[in-house]
Amino acid sequence: MISIKLPDGSIREVEQNTTVEDFAGSISISLKKKALGGKINGKLVDLNTPITEDCEVQIITQDDQDGLEMMRHSSAHILAQAVKRLYKGEKAAFGVGPVTADGFYYDIDLPVSIKVEDLPKIEKEMEKIIKENLPITRSEVSREEAIKFFTELDDEFKLELIRDLPEDAVISMYTQGEFVDLCRGPHVPTTGRVKAIKLLSVAGAYWRGDANNKMLQRVYGTAFPSKKELEEHLFLLEEAKKRDHRKLGKELELFMFSEEAPGMPFFLPKGTIIRNELEQYERGLQTSKDYKEVRTPFIMNQRLWEQSGHWHHYHENMYFTEVDETKFALKPMNCPGHMLVYKNKLHSYRDLPVRMCENGQVHRHEYSGALNGMMRVRTFTQDDAHIFCRPDQIEGEIIEVINLIKEIYGVFGFTYKVELSTRPEDSMGSEELWNSAEQALENVLKSENLDFKLNPGDGAFYGPKIDFHIQDALKRSWQCATIQLDFQMPEKFDLTYVNEDNQKERPVVIHRAIYGSIDRFLGILTEHFAGAFPLWLAPVQVAVLPISSVHNEYAQKLADQLKAAGIRVEADLRGEKIGYKIREAQLQKLPYMLVVGDQEVENNTVAIRKRGEGDIGTQPFDSFLEMIKQQKLEKVLF
Repeated sequence: MISIKLPDGSIREVEQNTTVEDFAGSISISLKKKALGGKINGKLVDLNTPITEDCEVQIITQDDQDGLEMMRHSSAHILAQAVKRLYKGEKAAFGVGPVTADGFYYDIDLPVSIKVEDLPKIEKEMEKIIKENLPITRSEVSREEAIKFFTELDDEFKLELIRDLPEDAVISMYTQGEFVDLCRGPHVPTTGRVKAIKLLSVAGAYWRGDANNKMLQRVYGTAFPSKKELEEHLFLLEEAKKRDHRKLGKELELFMFSEEAPGMPFFLPKGTIIRNELEQYERGLQTSKDYKEVRTPFIMNQRLWEQSGHWHHYHENMYFTEVDETKFALKPMNCPGHMLVYKNKLHSYRDLPVRMCENGQVHRHEYSGALNGMMRVRTFTQDDAHIFCRPDQIEGEIIEVINLIKEIYGVFGFTYKVELSTRPEDSMGSEELWNSAEQALENVLKSENLDFKLNPGDGAFYGPKIDFHIQDALKRSWQCATIQLDFQMPEKFDLTYVNEDNQKERPVVIHRAIYGSIDRFLGILTEHFAGAFPLWLAPVQVAVLPISSVHNEYAQKLADQLKAAGIRVEADLRGEKIGYKIREAQLQKLPYMLVVGDQEVENNTVAIRKRGEGDIGTQPFDSFLEMIKQQKLEKVLF
């Protein structure tokens, strides 16, 4: 007999070599029916895996994220099997078929093109395979057996994967019906356990992401535990297309891109207004919290980046040039410039913390294929701040930053999740300093009662970090704010302050960003609000629409008064019909429209149309002006 510990801490005894499935059945028949796989000591395994020793076991069902990913992984195999069936007259070879954040894909080498119009017939064949309820079984084979098998299939991609495996690697294959694939698994027990699938698109992809390799056809799909969840996901995908910031950015005249500067956004007047509002809002909060704003050069000597560690850890993402036979680099980050500003004068322990901030434009090299509107660019502005503090001030300063993040995200209605990322393999500094930094961040998160997920090995090369992932209106997650604790840069730049005993000590640096990339944050906001920005951010807050040209003088007078009160306003004095003017303003997603005709002129009133509500009645102009000024001040979220 062996002892098995369950997630709730209880212990059960079973016979050695009991499978995960039979163990689930010993707990309850319903759990056995729902089970897709298991975890033995944290490792995900197939349902028919024997339990050989005392251990911790968790049963995985379709309600678990791991279960959903197993289902999607098996769906990728079902896709490959369906393609092989449908194109049996063609030589088909298969690359890899991993799970993605929202589904799966398979890279396929096929002499004929798979078009979007072909997806329904492939999907139909997949559904047939699901109905066949084929057992999905694992077998472990020797390297020689695996090479022989895929040589007979003439599958160059699987053979390459096998060649690249370590000598001591366990090689496994999964079989479902006539289809066999090289895979480490795990998978759901039968094809019938996949419930709701949808193929979404086809794209080209270089084998293993290398442009020197062969181009394969990548078929994307998704799978969910139920038709209802699939339909909800497909609805969100359609909604995402409507909200695409690249489409809305063009329609609303916010920003543009040009082949003359690939991956580098041009802010148009309306987009610049939003950007300025974001910066001014944050600047006001930072000023009230004693941050000092600085400006540092775009381009600095290469030796600075060697000193900071960026040359060793980041130079492949940097741009370089030569001036007067000296090598320079465009800054990818603002940190080294801020280290030089701090070092410009002598600091006492009484001066600390020094809170330094900059909306600094940075440049980072991204492959052209990775560029994605405002979400992935080659130059952007980062709302960077660096807090130089004493060790005894670390936790208090981080708490202040967390409160600032909460305040700013609250204005946009964002909820967020928190991750603590620890030391990566490619890091600098002693283990002792890293342990101290990681413990300090963990202490703060626990003292603030913030739920957080541990993300091992994903810290910055100079220190651990806390990342904030905001959730937008479509329930998508975006990593924006970050707090990074750094004991390394002060060493690299020999930063000091004079302590109470008149001795020099090292400060600690807290790196902090809230929007992250302001450009990307604007892209996120555009999609989150579907272009209907809150009043305080809207490039045009009010449109004054005269019914006919005889009302133009009154309309212009109102517009002038609104403008004088700090409201962004446009008066549409064209000789168009009022219905046309209203439709135009609606397409621009303006918060308010003021329609004025004879009665409004006579009574000094306005007929108000509010975005999302339509006609909300007539008011004296003065009362409308006071209302909108208050709404702007309070940053209301409509």
